[in-house]
Amino acid sequence: MDVLPIEVVGNILSHVASARDVVIASTTCRKWRDAARHHLHKLTFSSSDWPTYKNLSVSQCEIIITETVMRTKCLHELSISMGLAKEFSAALVIAWLMHTKETLKSLTFMNPTKPEVNILEKCSGQKLESLVWGFAHIPTVDPTIHKFPSLLSLTLNNRAALSALDLNLLLSVCPKLEFLSLANINITFSTTRFMIELNSASLKTLNIEGLSVDAIVLETDKLESLTLRDSTFEQFELVSKGSLRHLQIEDVSIIQLDIGQSADLLEEVIVSDFTIVWPRFYQMISRARNLQKLTLGGLPFDTEDEAIDLDMIAASFPSLKFLALDYNLGDAHHEHAFRSCTNLEKVAVLELSTFKIHELFAHWIAGFLERCPNLKRLGIHGSISEAKTREDYQLIGRFTSSMIDLMRQYSHVYAPHAWKI
Repeated sequence: MDVLPIEVVGNILSHVASARDVVIASTTCRKWRDAARHHLHKLTFSSSDWPTYKNLSVSQCEIIITETVMRTKCLHELSISMGLAKEFSAALVIAWLMHTKETLKSLTFMNPTKPEVNILEKCSGQKLESLVWGFAHIPTVDPTIHKFPSLLSLTLNNRAALSALDLNLLLSVCPKLEFLSLANINITFSTTRFMIELNSASLKTLNIEGLSVDAIVLETDKLESLTLRDSTFEQFELVSKGSLRHLQIEDVSIIQLDIGQSADLLEEVIVSDFTIVWPRFYQMISRARNLQKLTLGGLPFDTEDEAIDLDMIAASFPSLKFLALDYNLGDAHHEHAFRSCTNLEKVAVLELSTFKIHELFAHWIAGFLERCPNLKRLGIHGSISEAKTREDYQLIGRFTSSMIDLMRQYSHVYAPHAWKI
């Protein structure tokens, strides 16, 4: 270790996950202290790294962070997440940012401040490439002052507050932005219609969680991944030339969803607990001839017209390799799903789930096995009622016996079971 160049020691310390461990390691010798001062590139302060952090006062945590950060000379990555209950002094936070201003490329700050700090004003024009900001305070965005020419990734969460107009302006001052995540943020509107318009020529990934608005209109030609979670929209419109590859929608209610030409190139669709008119949604994604992964879970199929059958899937997605289905089984659904003999020739992985064991579940699984001739892996997921009556045990026994007999016919398929008791 003595013959290692000091730059290498600094690189080693930069790969240590916890700032506390970095400080302890830097006390090894004078050379390691110098390495931590002049060649340390990364520091992470997290309440999960050391249980004692939770017992320290806010001022004690501020002292630890201040002394550690101020000793560094070329910090590239700084992450501070010390628990939502700790409200840091705005003056100290500004001091940390000013000290690292010339070298910092990645900043994660997940604590509230008192008073609120507009990080945009302190980090604008820097080399910053990634910003994760909880409790963000953005009173206004001025394109003539706030510029982030190098920012590639932006995450706003934990009650971050800004107006719909400033959100769009924020995208305009980030010409290279590729990743945007908005989670549980507070957006204000100047009109009675809660509408968000977003424009970005560079955006490739958009994640939205915990948002309830009337409409979102997104204009971008490079978007490859769209994820919507735990949100409610009357309208969501994507205006794009068609570059979307990944679409994920979980626990979302949308009256009108329009992704235009972007549906044509989809390779993966994941849908769970999604409230929408299913035939309309299916018609939209059915143009994705290159779709390889399809997950449909928790969908409220109330009528036979809304049920899924293999004809629909096989005809629309000839390249499908992964299929996961999860919905409440009933006699009509079972008969509707297998009314034809269409095969899913390329499906190699199949995941089948039900909320509770059903008499027809084993027959449903058998129907899929017959129609997936090249299947290699089968996943079976479900729940068993907590009330273990005699009928429950008999049902479990019949299902287990049926599955044993069934899988003997398909010994080439790997089929681990996953049941929740």
